[in-house]
Amino acid sequence: MINEFKAFIMRGNVLDLAVAVVIGAAFTAIVTSLVDNLINPLVGLLMGGVDLSGVGFSVGEAFFGIGNMINAVINFLIVAFVVFMLVKAVNRVMPKKEAAPEAPKGPTSEELLAEIRDVLKAR
Repeated sequence: MINEFKAFIMRGNVLDLAVAVVIGAAFTAIVTSLVDNLINPLVGLLMGGVDLSGVGFSVGEAFFGIGNMINAVINFLIVAFVVFMLVKAVNRVMPKKEAAPEAPKGPTSEELLAEIRDVLKAR
């Protein structure tokens, strides 16, 4: 069982996935910093000094932080755009797969039925 687990862990796609998760976490920290320290202050300047992280409303003792949700959406859009651009770049660099050759076409059902009919007539 340990050898099977070792073989599973050492497969290339599992290692690639682990690297992607670590890099993704680091990239998310960079994007969060970008949004919190650059984009939100710019939006605040344009909106007259509004800090998005404090925007929200209260119902009873519950506070609904709409500004934090807006920050999360901005983070998501930036990450999604960067991933989109990376995939486009990789697709441009990677060689295109050749189309699989078409399977040789055999006789149609009608042709087979006609052949069976002709054989039966010949008997």
